[in-house]
Amino acid sequence: MNKFIKTTTLTIAAAAVSVALASGAQAKEWRGWNIHPPEYPVSTGMEEFAKLINEKSGGDLEAKVYHGGVLGDQPDAIQQVRLGGLDWAVFNLGPLGEVAPEANVVSLPFIFKSVDAMHDVMDGPAGQQIADGLIEAGLQPLGWYDSGARSFYNSKRPINTPADLDGLKFRVMSNDLYVQMVDALGGNATPMAYSSVYQSLKTGVIDGAENNYPSYDSSGHFEAAKYYSVTQHLILPECLCMNKALYDSLSDEEKKIVHEAAEASVTVQRAAWADRAEQSKEKVIAAGIEVNEIADKQAFQDAMQPVYDNFLKANPDLADLVKAIQDAQK
Repeated sequence: MNKFIKTTTLTIAAAAVSVALASGAQAKEWRGWNIHPPEYPVSTGMEEFAKLINEKSGGDLEAKVYHGGVLGDQPDAIQQVRLGGLDWAVFNLGPLGEVAPEANVVSLPFIFKSVDAMHDVMDGPAGQQIADGLIEAGLQPLGWYDSGARSFYNSKRPINTPADLDGLKFRVMSNDLYVQMVDALGGNATPMAYSSVYQSLKTGVIDGAENNYPSYDSSGHFEAAKYYSVTQHLILPECLCMNKALYDSLSDEEKKIVHEAAEASVTVQRAAWADRAEQSKEKVIAAGIEVNEIADKQAFQDAMQPVYDNFLKANPDLADLVKAIQDAQK
């Protein structure tokens, strides 16, 4: 072999080995999607998960959180995690109902009696059944985060009875159950991206929306919608989940690390949520928001019967899951 060619070949080979060693020494970054700002309780939980993944694996696994929806809006992000374009995320189960019917069950209004009851249900057999449905859709659930109880807020008047929603336009998440819910109460539902709500409230495109205290606070929606009525019609968990194919590719030891990190992050997130919910409530009240508690929600609950009937007619195979969730809270 020509001396020059031999030397060049050896140099290229050595360089290739160096590149291979360098790339092998650096873990691939798992990109985590998050719609919330960095200081939000969900963000706190996700950062804990990422930190523990990195620590427990000795740097062999690396997870990073991208906050504020910078990697896309929620519907797109759900598809990206399913397909592997993104590696992991925390999604509200509301939009996840569009890809897994089992997840839609928790979007039935008033199905949970309290936040604590939701935790107990989601950490038990019913939660596993919902997880199984998400797995079939390409998402591997790792834990259930808290997102509190959602209530209506608007710029026009307090809501004490269903009649008070009459004629008001409310933004809802992209899920037909929420459209049916608002319609059944006499309001007009408008599915809309979360990022568009503030401006739409300011300009009067919509009269109100529905969400928990921390989101009402962090989004600035309280600046444009001064009436917060504590209906607590939805108590929705959020799913810490990752791409199923990525999860399946992990070794047993790596899966153990992932689950331990997820379990610890759930504890951190739920505690952070409870603290933040109280802080946000105090903040918006101090800002002059009018908050009204609803002592008797029976009229709101009774109005939901057509929503349940339509859901069970379309999903008869989920009737047992609905009953299991209700029975677990008796």
